Amino acid sequence: MKGSTPLFKSLIAGLAATAMCVTAPAQAQPARIAAVNSERILRDSQPAKRARNKLVQEFAERDRDLQQMARKISALAAQLDQDAAALGDAERQRRQREVAELDREFQHKQQAFREDLQRRRNQELALLVERANRVIRQLAEQHRYDLVVQEAVYVNPRIDITDDVIKALNASSK
Repeated sequence: MKGSTPLFKSLIAGLAATAMCVTAPAQAQPARIAAVNSERILRDSQPAKRARNKLVQEFAERDRDLQQMARKISALAAQLDQDAAALGDAERQRRQREVAELDREFQHKQQAFREDLQRRRNQELALLVERANRVIRQLAEQHRYDLVVQEAVYVNPRIDITDDVIKALNASSK
């Protein structure tokens, strides 16, 4: 600043000092961070346990039917193996087709069962995740967190609010 007056230089210095003072408080406040373990929430909370029990009850009868069908196929196959030497070709082939047809039907029903169970599990999981996220947001606002992290490699227990989230979820589901 060649030819600048001392007044101009002091004005610039004063403005720079003022700018530093204005931004210093914003920089001085550390961010409030919390962390949650979503896996624990989805495993240990009462709503998660209820959802699992609901699915077990909903699919128990179909599961029993599939187990019974598997036992029947196994018994028929064992009986066929035992009787194979004494059977004529036509009878052995007929019984083999019967076992194969039952096995195809079993495979089809088992696949449908898995797909239906997975679809329902995903529905229940989506509802639970939505509820958990609402609780996390409420806790974040209540405790004035700037950031809540899920699924971190390491979390200091001091900032882990998973237990608080589980307690709030359990309380809200009663």
